[in-house]
Amino acid sequence: MSSPDASPVRDHLLALQDRICAALEAEDGRARFREDATSLGEGGTIARPRALEDGAAIEKAAVHFTHARGDRLPPAATARRPELAGVRFEAVSLSLIVHPQNPYVPTSHMNLRFFATEPARDPSGWWFGGGFDLTPYYAFEDDAVHWHRVARRACRDFAPDAYARFKKWCDEYFYLKHRGETRGIGGLFFDDLCEGGFEHSFAFVRRVGDAYLEAYLPILRRRKATPYGEREREFQLHRRGRYVEFNLVYDRGTLYGLQSGRRVESVLASLPPLVRWRYAYRPEPGSPEARLTEEFLKPRDWLAGE
Repeated sequence: MSSPDASPVRDHLLALQDRICAALEAEDGRARFREDATSLGEGGTIARPRALEDGAAIEKAAVHFTHARGDRLPPAATARRPELAGVRFEAVSLSLIVHPQNPYVPTSHMNLRFFATEPARDPSGWWFGGGFDLTPYYAFEDDAVHWHRVARRACRDFAPDAYARFKKWCDEYFYLKHRGETRGIGGLFFDDLCEGGFEHSFAFVRRVGDAYLEAYLPILRRRKATPYGEREREFQLHRRGRYVEFNLVYDRGTLYGLQSGRRVESVLASLPPLVRWRYAYRPEPGSPEARLTEEFLKPRDWLAGE
């Protein structure tokens, strides 16, 4: 039994990478993505990493495409699927992160990936994973509601419970246990997705990829010119520390990249360019900074009543 052909997924993610990079460059208005030369790594890995730095609106963005083949999945990929240890695989992925200049603009993240084993294994020798999530530094309910409305629309044709299911999974996955808080306001997260067959699952992944710019660009446009000072910048750097903690302690994608022997520069491209940890830092009670942790960094139904 053979797994589905990864070629259409590869072609779609390459085109999506081009489209997202062009949109982010246009929105920034100054900086351009740098593309490292397409590289062929061990085991047949083809990578097209792109990074943008020091833009007018975007301090750092990374939009990386990878197509890998290998004889053995790394531990991060088999921890929940031990039956796949030692199996040949093919993986196609697009991963992106945007760290804005302005503290009033949230950080955004998306990852889309397709895995296939050869020969295919039951219950499925292939699956999709991914999603997108938003990490604000200041609490704006209209941004959170907009983000989740777009996420819900992306799920509409997949399954009746898809948004509720993948939103809950996102809240649970992007959770810093040692801090007792979510990384941000969530969005969508799914893994081991093969329900309804390849075409049905792939159509859903395409909708999620298309929804990212629809969800993020209006927020970036609305907030990028908001005046801010040193206080807001310091808080942004402090909150970025939480982002780093999650990626280095919990994120399976980071572990997968490091265990696969990938180019470290690409694996860690999701980290912000500047960050700060202050010992025993607490926001001033009643401040906008305190409102973030008190009201936003916990699972919440942003579309209640709609």
